[in-house]
Amino acid sequence: MSKIVILGAGISGHTAAAHLRRKLSKEHEVLVVSPNRNYQWVPSNIWVGIGRMKSKDVIFPLEPLYKRKGIGYKQAKVVSFHPEGDTKESKPYVLVEGVFGDAIGKQEIVTYDYLINATGPKLAFDLTEGLLPGTNKTYSVCTYDHAEHASKELHVLINKLKKTTQKAKILIGTGHAKATCQGAAFEYILNVEKELVKFGVRDKVDITWISNEYELGDFGMDGMLLTYGDAIMKSSEMVEMLFEDRGIKWILGAGVNKVEDGIVHYENLEGEFKTENFDFAMLIPSFSGHGFKAFDKNNTDITDKLFKGFMIVDADYSPKPYEEWTVQDWPETYQNPSYSNIFAPGIAFAPPHSISKPRKSKNGTDIFPSPPRTGMPSGITAKLVADNIIDSIKSGSISLHHKGSMGNMGAACIASAGYGITQGSGVSMTTYPIVPDYVRFKNTGGRDLNKTFGEIGLAGHWLKLVLHYAFIYKAKMKPFWWLIPE
Repeated sequence: MSKIVILGAGISGHTAAAHLRRKLSKEHEVLVVSPNRNYQWVPSNIWVGIGRMKSKDVIFPLEPLYKRKGIGYKQAKVVSFHPEGDTKESKPYVLVEGVFGDAIGKQEIVTYDYLINATGPKLAFDLTEGLLPGTNKTYSVCTYDHAEHASKELHVLINKLKKTTQKAKILIGTGHAKATCQGAAFEYILNVEKELVKFGVRDKVDITWISNEYELGDFGMDGMLLTYGDAIMKSSEMVEMLFEDRGIKWILGAGVNKVEDGIVHYENLEGEFKTENFDFAMLIPSFSGHGFKAFDKNNTDITDKLFKGFMIVDADYSPKPYEEWTVQDWPETYQNPSYSNIFAPGIAFAPPHSISKPRKSKNGTDIFPSPPRTGMPSGITAKLVADNIIDSIKSGSISLHHKGSMGNMGAACIASAGYGITQGSGVSMTTYPIVPDYVRFKNTGGRDLNKTFGEIGLAGHWLKLVLHYAFIYKAKMKPFWWLIPE
């Protein structure tokens, strides 16, 4: 019998647990350890953040589902990793601490045969002074409760504007010089603009996009050259077209470093320190590792064997200049090189380098997006890790036949551009590969134009709405859920 422990119940952790339980016999134990009581479909937090959906539409409780499906569940957070056990426990284990009910504060050892670290990122609001959601007129849509708070305050502002001749400024984008997840902020600014139109106050609001991107449409992927209808255009041109059409201004190459009440402070690539005033802001924070520690059987600190901020996997982490980066640097199996029974799919793995070209301000400050690993890549990498563990259990030895590098992986993204049955809009984009391959596709920006394209329109909104319900269905493991692709 094997015991597989999964840390985290987000897209990666939940996906891995579902596939493991479906494909392994009941003699094998699948256990999820997560501090969260609910699963949340994060991509729809955008709609919660404008009041078009409620939290109940994007979450459901984990424990009843896991109980029905034969998946173990502990509501706890990880304290430390012990991949060799210790002097008293011969098996590898993680030390966890309860966060709910009678178990709050109680620590216990959870042993494993295989470990999947799917803890995802820490939302590091603290890395930007004054960015804590709900303070200084700044909000977040990173979690469903953050999004509900953002929606409430957005509508407070809208109602105020409806009753007066007063004007307002809204600022949306990234809240740190190395933040990622520009896509979420991009969706949110387009949805907020649409809501202002709906409530008849658009003419009273100045909307500005602020981002650490060098160009619009970078999205942490160095932008895209894509097929758009019969034309070929840059993603920067497509986003610029959208923003100009909607009267959205933009500030680029901005490393936000401090937020005060209605004032954001940032440094730009020219080395200038500037401020921007606002009445409402949604700024994506930096994502960081959780600061986990690891120890060997003699209790010696071996954190550097497992972590480099996020978890170390089968990537090439050797330092080298940007010009020497290749898609071969990126991991294929998400296995830790020091401990063959530990894996880290999704956001939990440490990327070898950024995807966007690194840039510094004239003062030496890094200002560029960290690489995105959310959504589709999280699900795909979680499934391949689960399949390798399943093969390893069945064969009796480590098997790594399932591989999937982001340098040889495509992704589809449907970015909401406004909610509405007949008036909604969406930006549908696919890219292949995610990490540009400048050798294979040297004349097209590192991407295959037959598989990298964009469309804008009502169909995109309907597709995103359909995907919302499809992926909630899949996450609830309803009949034939596995037929829905990651």
